[in-house]
Order: sequence, then C-alpha cells, then structure tokens
Amino acid sequence: MEPKIKALQEKLAKAHLGGGEKRIEKQHDKKKLTARERVHYLLDEGSFEEMGALVTHRTTDFGMEKEMYYGDGVVTGYGTVNGRLVYVYAQDFTVFGGALSETHAEKICKVMDLAMKVGAPIIGLNDSGGARIQEGVRSLGGYADIFYRNVQASGVIPQISAVMGPCAGGAVYSPAMTDFIVMVEETSYMFVTGPNVVKTVTNEEVTSEELGGASTHASKSGVAHKTSSNDATCLDDIKKLLEYLPQNNTEAPKLQDYVLGDEVREELSHIVPDNPNKPYDMHEVIKGIIDTESFYEIHKEYAENIIVGFARIGGRSVGIIANQPMFLAGVLDVKSSRKAARFTRFCDAFNIPLLVLVDVPGFLPGTDQEWSGIIMHGAKLLYALSEATVPRVTLITRKAYGGAYDVMNSKHIGADFNFAWPSAEIAVMGAKGASEIIFRREIAASDDPEAKLKEKEAEYAEKFANPYRVAQRGFIDEVILPKDTRRKLLKAFAMLEKKQVQPPRKKHGNIPL
Repeated sequence: MEPKIKALQEKLAKAHLGGGEKRIEKQHDKKKLTARERVHYLLDEGSFEEMGALVTHRTTDFGMEKEMYYGDGVVTGYGTVNGRLVYVYAQDFTVFGGALSETHAEKICKVMDLAMKVGAPIIGLNDSGGARIQEGVRSLGGYADIFYRNVQASGVIPQISAVMGPCAGGAVYSPAMTDFIVMVEETSYMFVTGPNVVKTVTNEEVTSEELGGASTHASKSGVAHKTSSNDATCLDDIKKLLEYLPQNNTEAPKLQDYVLGDEVREELSHIVPDNPNKPYDMHEVIKGIIDTESFYEIHKEYAENIIVGFARIGGRSVGIIANQPMFLAGVLDVKSSRKAARFTRFCDAFNIPLLVLVDVPGFLPGTDQEWSGIIMHGAKLLYALSEATVPRVTLITRKAYGGAYDVMNSKHIGADFNFAWPSAEIAVMGAKGASEIIFRREIAASDDPEAKLKEKEAEYAEKFANPYRVAQRGFIDEVILPKDTRRKLLKAFAMLEKKQVQPPRKKHGNIPL
C-alpha cells in the first residue's frame, strides 16, 4: 500500500505545481497570485476541498499528448467564506495560459451543477488566454456548456466573477451573464476582439488597457461592477459582497445582530439645501439612515447620476437605489436606467428588500438620449420595479418630476410604503416650465412679462412644490421629519418582512431589452 500512497502523493504534488516553478515565478513577477493561492486566500483556512485535481486533457493533435498537466489549467472545488458554503473555480494561467479545453470546461460545469443542486454561490476566478485552439470546436463547445449553466443558475444562486487576468473572445460571455464582475486594475482586461483585430478592421490604435481594462469597463461600458487594486483586494471585495447576499433564491440574507439606539439622526435635517436648484450629495442621506459603515456601493464609477449598492438597516440587508443630485442633477438617462434596472432585478431575485431615494427632475432630454433609446432603457427600470415582489420602500427627499416620479418606485407601480420629507416637490415639471405653459397667455398680455412669470412661478410652487397635495391623495403614505427617517425605515422594513406576492401565472414577462 505504501508505494501506492507515495505515487498518489507525487501526482498531487505535481498538480499543486500547475505549470511548474518557472511559470509560477512569472505569475508572481506580474504581481498576480496563482490560481491555488487565490482560492486559499478567498476561502476560510483549511476549508477548501478540491475536485478533479488529477484530470488531464484528451488531445493528441499537434503534439499535445507530450504535454500533460494534472488539473488541466483550472482548480475547482468547494469551501467556506466566513463559514458559508461556496463553490469556486480558478483558471491557472501557468498551464497553457489558462486556455479552456474540453476537460477544463467539464470541471467548471461539474462545480456549477453542484452549486445549483446544493443552493450555494458560485465564484469564478478568470485568468485565461481563451479557447485552447489545439482542440478546435471542442473548446468552443466547452464554453457553450458553461454559458448554458450560467443562464440556468441565473436567479437561482448568486454568481460572482473575478477577472484577474486576460478574458477575451467567447470567454467574456460567461462573466457577462453572472451577477457581479470584479476586475483587477492594470492586470486584467476583457474584450470580444483584441487591439490587433480592432486596428485591422477599423484602423483604430488602442491598447488592451484602453480597450478593455478595469477602469474602462468600470466607467465607460458598465461591464465591471467594481475594480480592485490587486488580487488580494479583489478577493476581499468578493468576501465583503457575499455578506449581503443569501445562499440562494429560497433564502433571505442573514439578519445580523443589531442593538437599537441612535435611531433619531438630526444631521439629516441639514442636508437638503433651501435653494431647490442647489445640489447635495445623496451619499450623506444614505449615511444618515443606514447602520454605521454598512454601505457597499456597486457600479460606483458608471452612470454616477444614480447610486446603487447594499447596506444594512437594523441588521437587515437592503438594496439601495438613489438619484444623485451631484451629477446631472440626478436625472434618469440611458445608462442610469440600465444600471438601476439590473440591480433591481438582482435584489428581487434574491429576496433583498429595496429602498429607493428620490430626487429626480425627470429624464435627460436631447437627441443623443432619444436616438440611444431612452424610451426603451427607461422602460427597463419601470418594468423591473413594477415586477419586483420584495419589500419596496420609497423616500422622496426633494424633486420627483414628470414620468421619472412614476418610474422611481412610486405608489402607482406597487411600492409598499412611500415617505416624503417636507422639502419634497412632486409635480409634472418644475415651477418655471409649468408656469410658462399654463399661464403663457396671461404672461404675454402683461405689461411686465418677466415679473408676471415670477409671480406665477411662485404661485405654482406654493401649490405643487411640496408633498401635501400628493399625501392628500394617498400617493404618499406619510410626510416625515428628516431626523425620524431611520426610525421610520426600521419599522417599515420590519413590518414588511413577511410580505408575500403571487404574480400572475406566466412563463416569464418580456422586459424591453
């Protein structure tokens, strides 16, 4: 028995070396961890159980039979993060550049299947040169097998992707179908076609970093939800994200211990300026109503006119969607609508209550927006919130104008509880624009049209630049003092905890994609 045990130990030792010491050193020279180092850093110490460590590829073309590595370029298995079961795969760039083969894909599919059966998150650590071209269509079929499972797992278990190196061609579509993508700055990139192809086809000169680096996807395309400065920070970000999520779609996020206290916060009374056209930072409102230091922002650098992220209120995980008056006055546009709609659907799929903070002057006008499909993209957010069955609470801090009032989780589209501060202004449009339309004849006939416009503007503002007419109609449940907001939200979310909704029977809706 002893020789057999020794033989097994030797094989496992080879598997743990991946592509060998020299390639491991090259990985470290690039300031990157190896696949195994990443897995062990992510998971609780001693919790990792590997699967498929002795798998090898089956290719005999192009002399591939002479180059065999145990594990075939991907480390797969399961373990725990802060005591919670997760499944993980980490592509090993030291083996064939992490290129995906038929067996490499089979290993990934196996842990994805198990994650769905057991009901636990799946985390993919991507670092691959793409399809293994020596295998031809078999590697492409392997990608499709993974894509199919991404779709089947969507809305069933949380799927998180870390892009920690190259991710190009067909490989990008698996992360794109997962719930969250974290990219490492300067060492990772994603694109369908690389700089050389771009130059050939369009004659554009562009680097890999400019075309598909972390900052590009975080700020321009919105593909990346978060960027991290290095591998360790990236894995820490994933650990932090998991704290707000449930294991699967049949569970709620874990309620953390919380002791009541400091629920009335006077600082909230001094955030919204008296001048309705003066901006303020909605982050200050968020800070004033959530549990201390609990906000975890998503898509921070993309579509900054809207804020999305996770926080805790009374130990309860909630998703926050908030207009940001500091950018474009908080208007809704193509990018912000898509950003908020995607986040809404994730929270709804995984039983995370939604808090919507409203200060929106409307949709952004202009040919660029109209030709870019603001009608359709704005409808995505309207659809997502209307469809959501989780507890939904709205707070209007200031402006709620036009169709944007409806879209931002109004009572009319199924919000459970709608609050407003005394500073709230709820109307079809701002006082000046409305007055110019309603009183245009009276203004035109006046000896001093400018003075008349100001008079009518003040008249309109007195009637509509407040929340009371809307409250009289029951469209606002309560007008509250800002300092009491946190206390009100604690009670509202506790009251809604057992909310149940039975949507109409259907296969699925047809969201305006």
